[in-house]
Amino acid sequence: MMLIIKKVTQLSELNDLKEAYFKASTSPLDGMWHFGFVSMAEHYGFYENECLVGFCCINSERYLLQFYLSETAISSATELFMLIAHSNSAVIGDVKGAFVSTAEPQYLSMCLDNTSSFTVNAIMYQYSDNLRGRVEEKAKLILADSEQLELLVTFAVEAIGAPKEWLTGYYDNLIKRKELWYYSLDDKIVATGECRHFDKFQTQYVDLGMIVSPAYRGQGIATKVLNQLVNLAKEKGVKAICSTESSNIGAQKAIDKAGFLALNRIVQFDFSRD
Repeated sequence: MMLIIKKVTQLSELNDLKEAYFKASTSPLDGMWHFGFVSMAEHYGFYENECLVGFCCINSERYLLQFYLSETAISSATELFMLIAHSNSAVIGDVKGAFVSTAEPQYLSMCLDNTSSFTVNAIMYQYSDNLRGRVEEKAKLILADSEQLELLVTFAVEAIGAPKEWLTGYYDNLIKRKELWYYSLDDKIVATGECRHFDKFQTQYVDLGMIVSPAYRGQGIATKVLNQLVNLAKEKGVKAICSTESSNIGAQKAIDKAGFLALNRIVQFDFSRD
């Protein structure tokens, strides 16, 4: 049976396969990657006899972000992955590498089979009530509203250098969903906190995020913000997860102190050009 690859424009067509993809993971997947970056990527469907049996998605830099082939498919996942990874698909074209978490064993295994070049991009955490040495103090967070949008965007641009246009849309959406908070000291914003709920697939979890002003880092504020965000998650009856770049040692220390366990990693693979 011949498998055909087609570009998918209506992502709703992939809902059942996406659900199966998330269920196949061994731990919750990173929210920003899978509901932020993936939504902006190109998606391709795998078809057998016009039946959709799998998919992959590739970002603008030509890196795979997701890959899944249903157990009901007759085609070989290994052979299909090799075809794509070696840039031999006429439909998909050039593929430079992949981002995959260690919570995705099959996808990860196929990446390992096709390259020996990889680096840890980010660390994925899950909150644990049983972790000893946890710092209990919480920050008094204020729920953001539309009046603070411009002020919060300016704060984030100055703190992390993210694009203003993207941040404006991102923060506006969080405010409408009541998922963005801020922390003030000396009558100015010194930190923001995000508690992002999942609309589907991982609804028993919330994905936390925070930014602390460079001038106030190293004072324990990040841990206090995370503690309060965890408390908000508990009030909603959901579990907290978060992630940070592998190079951000300060954030890692704050996350550890707030009671999170570093259970998984997001790995970047660069496929060879033999």
